Amino acid sequence: MSSNAASQPRPEVPAELLAKWWQPFAEYLALERRCSPYTLRNYLQAFEDFIRWLRTSGIAAQGFDDLSSRDIRDFVIEAQGRYGGRTLHNHVSGLRAFFKFWLRREKVQRNPFIGVPLPKLERRLPKFLTEGQMVLLLDGPRRLLTSEAIDAFTACRDRLVMELLYGAGLRVSELVGLNHADIDFDAGIARVLGKGKKERLSPVGSVATALLQKFTTEFARDVQPGSPVIVDARQRRLPVRQVQLLLKRYLALAELPMDLTPHKLRHSYATHLLNAGADLRLVQELLGHAQLATTQVYTHVSIARLKDIHARAHPRG
Repeated sequence: MSSNAASQPRPEVPAELLAKWWQPFAEYLALERRCSPYTLRNYLQAFEDFIRWLRTSGIAAQGFDDLSSRDIRDFVIEAQGRYGGRTLHNHVSGLRAFFKFWLRREKVQRNPFIGVPLPKLERRLPKFLTEGQMVLLLDGPRRLLTSEAIDAFTACRDRLVMELLYGAGLRVSELVGLNHADIDFDAGIARVLGKGKKERLSPVGSVATALLQKFTTEFARDVQPGSPVIVDARQRRLPVRQVQLLLKRYLALAELPMDLTPHKLRHSYATHLLNAGADLRLVQELLGHAQLATTQVYTHVSIARLKDIHARAHPRG
């Protein structure tokens, strides 16, 4: 967002308009589509931004049905000055879903966001750690325990957190949401509640299973079925933010890029599986992706790696 745009006062969206148009749509997203709070927040921001633009442009009074394709193009062009390409695409996606919702309920006659031209996005390959970097990262808790910088509880918990993010490919929200009832130690399987409240079974690997057993046996004071697996020193469920912070600590210790997030360990999980020859549809199932296209981005990482090896190793590379 530009500094000029940021300094402009942003008019409030009328409460009655939110109640009439936004709230039913939000309930549909939450209850029927089972969208995450992040999606709801982003779509609300898109709706509010669009309403503010209509009001400041002087065309709010004409109503949704009188919006022309030119109006929508003008909105997109103006929004490009305030948002990055991906944010703009997400906002338009939210507004398209909003009008689709009301079109089905016959409150509007058309969806003006159908076919709206958008700037082309540069395809970004997901960042990931090499297998050697992962070994170095995962060794961090042991190193800090040896130097007495952390206690045994923290060392075991932090190693378990990273092993589950990488060894099972969990999203950070899935990780912190794990309860004791979700773990099958004999099978080495975790029942995970993913996006859209969809359940899947995730193999956690022998190393993570052994760590789970150790942490549960030696450090967990409450192993009731509904109690959290990943906890802080006071046995409270560990928040997402704390997972992000503990990862930063070990990235710094391993002298790895500090912009890597817990989700990048999931990227590493998928990339290493495909590099080792895992079937793409199997990886899709393991990640809990609804669409194969979401998983296919990791094949580009593998191909990029092969091309790099070829370029460096082949005389005609």
